[in-house]
Amino acid sequence: MIQPNCRTRLTADDFDFIVRTLDAKGSGAASLQKLLTDHETRDSLLEHDVLASAILESPDRISISPHLYFYVMSRRVLRETKVSSREATDYIASLLEAFSRTGCAEPRDPETQEDLRYVSDMLIALNKSSPQEAFVLRANIGNYALFISGLFAENIEKRARRGAPDVSFYEQIGTSSFQSAAEHRDARRLDLHGIYREIADGFHEARVALNELTKRIFHMDSAPSLPLLG
Repeated sequence: MIQPNCRTRLTADDFDFIVRTLDAKGSGAASLQKLLTDHETRDSLLEHDVLASAILESPDRISISPHLYFYVMSRRVLRETKVSSREATDYIASLLEAFSRTGCAEPRDPETQEDLRYVSDMLIALNKSSPQEAFVLRANIGNYALFISGLFAENIEKRARRGAPDVSFYEQIGTSSFQSAAEHRDARRLDLHGIYREIADGFHEARVALNELTKRIFHMDSAPSLPLLG
């Protein structure tokens, strides 16, 4: 299960980068003590345009974690959308970080334990799942739909011209999956119900924001092996 934990997994190098970048003039505004002890200060500083610009415009490789990178970049494009809370941003940033690290590891069929490579496989698996398994599958389907339609929209449209589902299919599936996951009791137990509902309500805007992020930053021209409908 994806958890919104990018902000709690920042490294010593991340804090050093934040302090150096935001306190270039020696004002002390971005002290390490405030970053470590005051979450509101940390969250506010992570939204600073200077920080995002420093990451984007650095001529050299910078020593920051993917957690800081994905959170700052996601916050930059999401904060003016319906998915505007820091918690939902953190969830989406954690989703991007997890998928970049695992290479889109597939969930498994609850009955056969085989990898579910395609969204269609996940939808079929729902019919033979327990309520607990269905909750996990719904969350996974929502995550995959947002990741694929957010980062690989152009690839989806190319496939759609050959008869595959288009972006609207993934928006519909992603929205309904997050809505269903939000209503499950385990979502409340895991404190994810509000995040799931927020993403469901703003799925289209979040998807478009990630499309823009992809074009401007990631430059992903083609998709690897992804769980598309098939």
